[in-house]
Formats: sequence, C-alpha cells, structure tokens
Amino acid sequence: MANVKSTMVPDFEVKFLLDATKVFDPASSKPNDILRAAFKLPEKPSRMDVQFLDTPSREIYNAGWSPRIRKIEGESGYELTYKKRYPIIDHQADGAIDTGDLLTALTVARDDGFDTTETKYDAQVEWGFQKQTLSISRKKKVKKGTVGKKEMGLPGEEESRKLLGDQIPGKFDDWSFEKWGTSLLSQAVIYGPISAERYEGRWEGVEVDVEIWPIRSKDTDTGTENIVEISFKSDNGNHAGCTQKVLGEYLTEKGWLVPSDSLKTQLIMDRYGPQEPDGDEGATGNYTDMA
Repeated sequence: MANVKSTMVPDFEVKFLLDATKVFDPASSKPNDILRAAFKLPEKPSRMDVQFLDTPSREIYNAGWSPRIRKIEGESGYELTYKKRYPIIDHQADGAIDTGDLLTALTVARDDGFDTTETKYDAQVEWGFQKQTLSISRKKKVKKGTVGKKEMGLPGEEESRKLLGDQIPGKFDDWSFEKWGTSLLSQAVIYGPISAERYEGRWEGVEVDVEIWPIRSKDTDTGTENIVEISFKSDNGNHAGCTQKVLGEYLTEKGWLVPSDSLKTQLIMDRYGPQEPDGDEGATGNYTDMA
C-alpha cells in the first residue's frame, strides 16, 4: 500500500477526433451550425499560439518530454509547459480504465521522482479513442515586455531557448544527466508555430472544448489540414469512462467521429522543424503521445 499512497493522483482528459469535412465550415473557417448547436458553442473562439522546442534529432521528444511555449488570447505573457509522458499499456476502448495499468504508469513516474511530494507538477490521464497516456506537467507563467492580453504571436528561436532555459525545472534539467535539459535546449529549434482556436461549449451537463488546429499538410510545405478535436475533463475516472463511452457513441451516431487517437504533438514534431524522421511517420519514441 505504500506505493499506492506515494503515487500522484491524476485527473482525466478525454479527447476525440472529429471529421473536419463534416463539422468544419471551410468558407467561414469555423465549426458548422450543426456542431455549434449540438455542443452549444459560442460564435467567437479564444486563440492560442503554440510551439515546441527540441533538437533537430528530437532527443527531448524521444525521451518522452515536450517543452512548449503557448500564448493564450486574453492572458498576459507566455505559458511555459514541461511535460513528461508515460504509456498506460493494454488499454482497450471499452469505456473503462484498467486501474492496474494506470498504477503501473504512476509507479514508474513515482520511481522517477514524480510522487505526492511534488506539488508543483500535475498528473493527468490523457484518454483518447483507444490509447491512454499518463502525463506529468510543470507549468510556468512568464511576463515578457509588452506582451499583453490582446497581443498574439510567439518569440523567436533564441528568445524561446532563453525563456525555457531560464525557467527550467530540475527534473527536466537533470533527466538523463546533470544539465541534460539545459544542454539540449541550447541546441533546440522551433517546431511550429501553430495558431489554434478553442470553442468552449457544453453537452449533457458536461463542459466541452472544441479545438481547431491547422497543421501543416504531410505532402506540402504550404498547405494545412484542420485537426478538429473535442475534449472534456473530469476529476473522477469512473465519470470520465462513462462519459467517454456515451460521447463516443453519440459522435459515432452523428457520423462525426474519427476512430483513431489524436496525436497533435506527434504531427507537429513530424511536420515542422528541420528534418523529417526516417521510416514511417510517427515511428519515433517508445511511449504513447496523446497531446
């Protein structure tokens, strides 16, 4: 029981991919009226500019980490996130979570130093159509110059390295060896940026977010494809599982569901930055990316 008590207690974020051709109006670049009505979406979204930093060979990502800079409309300065991911193995899309598999992931994270004494880190189960991932995140807010609530845009490469390096948390910095993170960030390049939109809605008493991410197309350097995702959060695993099942059935009935997992971070890492990975797209790393 000592191991159970010392592991972090996660919340849950359930995510589904939606078919952009059926829920997105390309003429207005917004969700169509049917989707808007179904989830009580507002007319105006909030905007987010996002970029990741990594070495050209993606050493940080391949170690399961993702350092990110985000500018959110309506908030001053930048939000920095350092996220570590752990796979939750053998999950099946049955509307339930295997507590044994989750405990295994939490125990691995605990052995890496992410335990109940780490109050500055947040644990979350990212729950997709089939796969689940445990993510451990440290977020920091930095106010920079005149970057106010209304201004959008992200810093360039040199400034991004400095921002993430100046705020670097110890666990990320000393992950493989002392100053591992500092060393890799000094060589890092930008993957992105992406300008996304978020619509905050409601469905069956549950607060939901619909996000639209225009990500560079696989086959062209100039075109983009819209990744449309719906998500909700819950502090309770049983509630998350039951709602995941009902929402998935509803989206399937409407013909909106894409029966695969959302892999935004992986797509960004594959399609931005200085080089493409060898072999099949998304084949890097030994963990599950659900962001």
